[in-house]
Amino acid sequence: MTGAAAVRRWPGVLSLLVIVLISYVDRVNVSVLVTDKAFTDHFGITGDTVAQGALTTLFLAGYGIAAFFLTPLYETVLGVRRGLFVSVGLWALLTVVSPYASGALVLVVCRALLGASEGPLFSLKTMYVREHFPPERAGKPNAVSSMGVSLGTAAGLPLVTYLVYRFDWHASFLLLGLLNAAVGIPLVWLFVKGRGARAGERTSFGQNLKAALRTPRLGVILLIEVATLAYLWGSTAWLPSYLLRERHFSIAAMGAVSSLTFLMSLASGFLGGWLLDRLPARRLPVLFVAGSLGTACCVVFVIGADAAWAAAAGLILANGFWGLQGPAIPTLVQHSAPAGSVGSAYGTVNGVGNLVSALMPTAMGWAIAAGGGNGFGAGFGLLAGTQLVTLACGTWLLLRPAGAQVAASSSSGPASSDSTMECSSLDSNRAS
Repeated sequence: MTGAAAVRRWPGVLSLLVIVLISYVDRVNVSVLVTDKAFTDHFGITGDTVAQGALTTLFLAGYGIAAFFLTPLYETVLGVRRGLFVSVGLWALLTVVSPYASGALVLVVCRALLGASEGPLFSLKTMYVREHFPPERAGKPNAVSSMGVSLGTAAGLPLVTYLVYRFDWHASFLLLGLLNAAVGIPLVWLFVKGRGARAGERTSFGQNLKAALRTPRLGVILLIEVATLAYLWGSTAWLPSYLLRERHFSIAAMGAVSSLTFLMSLASGFLGGWLLDRLPARRLPVLFVAGSLGTACCVVFVIGADAAWAAAAGLILANGFWGLQGPAIPTLVQHSAPAGSVGSAYGTVNGVGNLVSALMPTAMGWAIAAGGGNGFGAGFGLLAGTQLVTLACGTWLLLRPAGAQVAASSSSGPASSDSTMECSSLDSNRAS
């Protein structure tokens, strides 16, 4: 592939970045809406933190199920271009109709369907890069397209906050639906081309599952993925409410602090990737140990902090330590999975991780309700608990011989190992 040919494919990568960004704004929408009394009164969930958390949990459950079961259909029947048309079109439709749901149950169903429509997104993104870039040049397009994760979360919280409190809660749904339809669909139409040279390499659902089940240390990898995503979804779902209700931040300050936490994780994710390129494979779990220990300590500090500014600083620093771990997860999969099955194994791990971690927002809602006067402290205690799981798994990986991982990595050859390391270390925030 010539350099000029690769350049022509970059508009598709940038379009995928924007689409991922919009999808993550969708995900944080409800996190801000549950702080608005007009919204919670309309759906009869005022004061019901369990029901409020369920709005995020059901979204993530739909996402995880679709990522696991619908992705093979998208890969084998629709392809990248048509798959994105279907997904983005459904996002727009479901987002626009959500504010007109007749009750909380209908809204929950809409959220679950919205999550299902977004489930295949990262597989489609990966397919585009695989079809249009050779493996040794996949790192940069993967990294750039995945930047939408942290950018969408960082931009989405203050944007939705502004829309809700400047206009009303309907405005956030309607504008996001308009963004999906008016921005996402034209980008796919203009810049995301159809099947490329590698389109024939797609695998079936059965092959994906078999490849994943052959991955050494699969149980430990799944535990780390679940714990990492549980922290992400739990903190995303309840951070705005915590800052407003517990710490009495202004609306503007809440948006700024929420945004800074995820910008910090974006920066630390790239730092984690830089460190991974310089660590021997057997030392990879060091990032899990250091990152999880730092995150847990910061969350405990936040729970006990008296001053609002100290709590905000602790939250930002906690996300910095948490972001360090992101690049190490796909790299661990690439070192452990059988040669030629890395993408299938990570897709399965990510789907299961999202499905299980979807319980975290509701679990935190229950803990907040049960905790009484220290409700948010109990909820944030669950966040610290996820990091203790990662700490235990990372320590186990450090103490156990890594021969299986090194063998799997070496079997793909030096060039393949270098290119996959570059891809995984840069693609740090892909679904976490």
